[in-house]
Amino acid sequence: MKQKERGKYDQNFDPLIDKFKDQIYSGIKGAWRLKLLQEDLQELHQKEPLEIWDAGCGLGQLALWFAKEGHTLTCCDISYKMLEAAKKSFSEAEADARFEKLPAQQMAAEIPQQDLVIFHAVIEWLADPLVTLSVVSGKVKPGGHLSLLFYNYHSFVYRNALRGGWCVPFVGDESAWYGKGKKLTPPYPQKPEVLVRWLEAQGYEIKVQTGIRVFHDYMKNDVLEDTDLEELMALEYRYCREPVYRDMGRYIHILAEKKG
Repeated sequence: MKQKERGKYDQNFDPLIDKFKDQIYSGIKGAWRLKLLQEDLQELHQKEPLEIWDAGCGLGQLALWFAKEGHTLTCCDISYKMLEAAKKSFSEAEADARFEKLPAQQMAAEIPQQDLVIFHAVIEWLADPLVTLSVVSGKVKPGGHLSLLFYNYHSFVYRNALRGGWCVPFVGDESAWYGKGKKLTPPYPQKPEVLVRWLEAQGYEIKVQTGIRVFHDYMKNDVLEDTDLEELMALEYRYCREPVYRDMGRYIHILAEKKG
């Protein structure tokens, strides 16, 4: 897909899978993200076996974490390469799941309501974010949960403003975002306060809200090299659920319960 066409279609990561693995999942950034997500979801992870749909499963790390605990997993993605990598991880771990190469919108038409729907780092890549979120969240059982992770609009604006130069007018004009920046910069970052209001209007109660990397991603590489990462991560952990700092996280995770 040409850079100028980004945002017009749902993103398929087949051409970018190696870059995705390196920049999203490897190193301290990916490990920290997984740590906080598992912490937010720990109570559900320890419950009796649940029916779980991972809508846009990517490489399947979180789905595998649940599957190893005996939960029933359905995983879908539009990326063939992502699904094959996820299947390989499940096979190596001798874990089971249903895998489907389908967009979440299509999968929602055939899957029954679930105890937990995982929708992580997908909405910001969709041509119609809230339309698809409505379809996906509709597959949560009453009393069930939606786990929503998304790229944060506020972090996008703030980080690019700090970079200065050509980024300043760029972040001031949302119509100019598409086709700019790196290929792994999502075209539709989301505002956490907007999604919270939307979920509440749909009958959800917010149980947990966590900011992922509230300091780390604003620091330049030379500053990071001169920083004790254990001390930095301790600071991240201290403030990641404090509202002021939480809402500046690079990503935001919301765990919401659908009222019975």
